[in-house]
Amino acid sequence: MTHIIPLEQFDAATRFRPRVGKVGLLAGAGRFPILFARAASRQGYQVHGMGVMGMASEELAECCGQYQPVPLARIGQAIRWFKRHGVDHVVMAGKIEKTLLFQSRRFWRLLPDLRTIHMWLRYARENKKDDTLLLAVIREFERDQIHFASALDFCPELLVQHGFLTRRKPNTAQWKDICFGWEMAKEMGRLDIGQTVIVNDTAVIAIEAIEGTDKAILRAGELCKRGGFTVVKVAKPQQDYRFDVPTIGVQTLRSMHEAGGRVLAIEAGQTIILDEAEVIELADKLGIAIVSLHAEEAQLRIAC
Repeated sequence: MTHIIPLEQFDAATRFRPRVGKVGLLAGAGRFPILFARAASRQGYQVHGMGVMGMASEELAECCGQYQPVPLARIGQAIRWFKRHGVDHVVMAGKIEKTLLFQSRRFWRLLPDLRTIHMWLRYARENKKDDTLLLAVIREFERDQIHFASALDFCPELLVQHGFLTRRKPNTAQWKDICFGWEMAKEMGRLDIGQTVIVNDTAVIAIEAIEGTDKAILRAGELCKRGGFTVVKVAKPQQDYRFDVPTIGVQTLRSMHEAGGRVLAIEAGQTIILDEAEVIELADKLGIAIVSLHAEEAQLRIAC
């Protein structure tokens, strides 16, 4: 296997390196925020965490020196809290459930504060793509000189290395699905729709949108009853590593097993594996193949 690609090589947005002392964490759902908080603490940072209510794990409070839950639409409250604690660099980690934005009576459910309303009207009126919304959050924070760093500055070891990660390897037909799905997934990423495409017999079964990877996989299982499909998850061509890094974990494999998926193809050096040892052990137990490719390899196979 090759070494992890250094973060400095990524074609990402301008990055800020937090000075030693304090770092903020704006946390959504999943284990990534927990792993980030632990990694930053080991490096001597005081982690000041704000977890989005109803999404962030309760366990996160135990991993942060200071912790405060915050409603989704209270950006002003989050900015004031970080400023009060002298935090000027923040990391965004974890999934934000975008489906909340499409519920009935969303204004009254979310009750946004003035800073959130300003962000929405100033930066997010054109569309509601993931990149648009998350960049809008970053811009609103920067009005108060609070800058966002990449979580991968602190835990680059979470990035997947190149090669076969499991004992089982894709067969010839599955390699064909990987290459076909890779091209589709890159295009979906370019359009900022999603990062995951599910393929069987060179047909797209499902595409990830706002529902997230796991639900897209489960939907593929409903549509492809015979199972045996391939899941391809890649970085966007324009990936901003301050947010929305492609991530897989144990739950990804559980969803694949439930739905009938047999192969998981991910992008080397640009995808996070949470709890990697557990993921590989479970994949081997379930008979799921995991392969980590560089983009140029997939393109070469497509050409061939």
